[in-house]
Amino acid sequence: MKSLFDPEAHREIKSRLKQLRADDKPAWGRMSAGQMVWHCQFPLKIAIKNKDVRMRTNPLLLWFFKKSLYNDRLWRKNLPTAPGAKATEPRDFDAEFPVLIDLVDACHALKDRKVWNPHPMFGELTPEQWGKMQYKHLDHHLRQFGK
Repeated sequence: MKSLFDPEAHREIKSRLKQLRADDKPAWGRMSAGQMVWHCQFPLKIAIKNKDVRMRTNPLLLWFFKKSLYNDRLWRKNLPTAPGAKATEPRDFDAEFPVLIDLVDACHALKDRKVWNPHPMFGELTPEQWGKMQYKHLDHHLRQFGK
């Protein structure tokens, strides 16, 4: 499984992101390209801020889904989205895209961070799992838009 903390995977993700266009249509789901780049900022911000904030979650659901965050299997289409990450409003691609690129770079720069607070939903993750999860989320949405 690739990790956003790996320099080559970081370059690959940025190259694929730079292929996105505002008028690209998704192969599945309802998000526009602008909404997708806004949505992809959410998990990166969680990693970068590294706050100790925990949410009440269903332990069985987390046990089942947590492993899928960082394994090699592709996520299925149309997975449920955390309420705060749902793109319900139109988003300006040209305004959101540079924010996403900056967040991808900022997250990659954390590759040597030693102390990671628990993920708000998924609890304790190793640094390796954080990097894989970030890569996998971006990869999922880039595939959604054919990139």
